[in-house]
Amino acid sequence: MTKARLFRLSVVLGSVFMILLIIVYWDNVGTAHFYLHTSFSRPHALGSPPTAAQDEDREDLLDMDEFLEKLLSSGLRQNGPLNRKMEQAPLQGSSKPVLGNLEENVRGYDWSTRVARVSLDQEKLQAERRRTLREFCANSSFAFPAKERSFDDIPNYELNHLIVDDRHGIIYCYVPKVACTNWKRVMIVLSESLLDQGVPYRDPLDIPREHVHNSSTHLTFNKFWRRYGKFSRHLMKIKLKKYTKFLFVRDPFVRLISAFRSKFELENEEFYRRFAIPMLKLYSNHTNLPTSVSEAFRAGLKVSFPDFIQYLLDPRTEKMAPFNEHWRQVYRLCHPCQIDYDFVGKLETLNEDAAHLLQLLKVDRLLHFPPSYRNRTASSWEEDWFAKIPLAWRQQLYKLYEADFVLFGYPKPENLLKD
Repeated sequence: MTKARLFRLSVVLGSVFMILLIIVYWDNVGTAHFYLHTSFSRPHALGSPPTAAQDEDREDLLDMDEFLEKLLSSGLRQNGPLNRKMEQAPLQGSSKPVLGNLEENVRGYDWSTRVARVSLDQEKLQAERRRTLREFCANSSFAFPAKERSFDDIPNYELNHLIVDDRHGIIYCYVPKVACTNWKRVMIVLSESLLDQGVPYRDPLDIPREHVHNSSTHLTFNKFWRRYGKFSRHLMKIKLKKYTKFLFVRDPFVRLISAFRSKFELENEEFYRRFAIPMLKLYSNHTNLPTSVSEAFRAGLKVSFPDFIQYLLDPRTEKMAPFNEHWRQVYRLCHPCQIDYDFVGKLETLNEDAAHLLQLLKVDRLLHFPPSYRNRTASSWEEDWFAKIPLAWRQQLYKLYEADFVLFGYPKPENLLKD
């Protein structure tokens, strides 16, 4: 019996090492670190009770998991983001990018130099944000859709916002309208996932915007299935356990205003055809609309903010398709009750949080976070923007985004929810 078990274990070990070697050899995304690229999941017994032979097989696989866990741990102790000595590439001077994109022209960069003050207050702030998140995730009386599901229950297509950097052991969940363009640029520089004439980018602002939002540029969790097959979910869990995970959030109502401004007040062909035309037909009773956004703007046909709010509240909207990522709730993008984030940044404290995070990741000598925008949508604008929105709509909208307010510690906007 013992010899048979040893034989089976040796066969499993040999198979694992062959799989590891094949994956490491063929994997061309990120640095092919031996300890990062595969793992075996524990089998789920179904149907009849397990036999003695099945018990032995399960013990063999448990031994295998234990072995791989030790392998991962030893590798990350040597190469992990918080412990290894990073190569200190010289910082290249940033020059102003060519702002061909109208959205960036309208926003405008703030090119003033800021020296972020990182102190113990930052540590306390992070501890408080994480505590708030965990407490409300554990609070059974606070409910919202999909809160109780496990990580295994999240479909792959809902994991497309989790960007992985294997070189430094980082996972970033990007939230549109929360400085995600520049955080994606940072992830490209760190992971060296994009080359310029054969050389990896070193300055985030040198990366053209069209490349930043190209999904092929980033390794995201939803791509794991194609690369790792049935091992993908177990590998995700190992990386979630070992890597540093972060996200940045924003006041939910201010994020909606920002999304409306950038997608409907500026000429955007895609959003005009996909969203503006249906909104104008449904909520403004327009017919025979122009086929192009430029023609519509010349004719004065634009989606109003009340139209946009009606669209969000209309129960027909999500029956046709899930919310677009620019106004989808953060808890649906980043799954904060299923993923234990190590760092929660906020746009309201972006400069301080970014500097602190880069220091924690030990990459602050490699790059700086790009300058912030001068005219960000301000929370003080909320009352003006919502002045023409009926009270009942405001209250419904709050319920729709309540989980984001509560989980991330944003106060309930009482001034907007009462007469």
